[in-house]
Amino acid sequence: MVEPAVRGTRYVIDAAAESGTVRRVVLTSSIGAVAMDPRREPDAVVDESCWSDLDFCKKTKNWYCYGKAAAERAAWEAAAARGVDLVVVVPVLVQGPALQPSVNASLMHVLKYLNGSAKTYANAVQAYVHVRDAADAHVRVFEAPRAAGRYICADAVLHREDVVRTLRKSFPGYPVPERCSDEVNPRKQPYKISNQRLRELGLEFTPAAQALYDTVVCFQEKGILPLPVPAPTPASPDA
Repeated sequence: MVEPAVRGTRYVIDAAAESGTVRRVVLTSSIGAVAMDPRREPDAVVDESCWSDLDFCKKTKNWYCYGKAAAERAAWEAAAARGVDLVVVVPVLVQGPALQPSVNASLMHVLKYLNGSAKTYANAVQAYVHVRDAADAHVRVFEAPRAAGRYICADAVLHREDVVRTLRKSFPGYPVPERCSDEVNPRKQPYKISNQRLRELGLEFTPAAQALYDTVVCFQEKGILPLPVPAPTPASPDA
């Protein structure tokens, strides 16, 4: 997982440098390259200065986050060495309409709460962004002459309870879980995250609840999620 990510990123930077025509490279990184730091204080704001701790990722065998952080660091090193203008978008969990017919890991995050495969929800928090905002971010950092460095792409951080409550309210009839899998520990609190740099480029973020809504509508339109069967209407006493 790690080696292809790092090697592939370097290949892209090298190709851009050798082309002689590429004026800027926009790299899609991940919140996985940012958020995995056990030393971060609970009240600290996650922003573009934050990096995941590679030793911590290795210790916890979180190879996804390790690979994302290692690949982005490799991109910055290669860009500096080759004189490439690099700008990085750091999206959080992306939701919304999908182009592909299959369900990827990001979309399964929502689907499992609607198709009955998840009987409970986790005592955990997650940052969300609409896929159209993630796409918009890439265009903006490419086109804005002053764009430089990293740009966190996020709307809001939600607890899983907030996610399932939103799904249950918007889409009654699906078996959305009502119980948390952790009934012992205190409810995890959402961390703070900054999207200030992208807002300064004019990006107005879609509310996370709308991203969740659009995700489910996409599932229905693609036939991934059947429409719920309406509950039978009780017979009238006078019938």
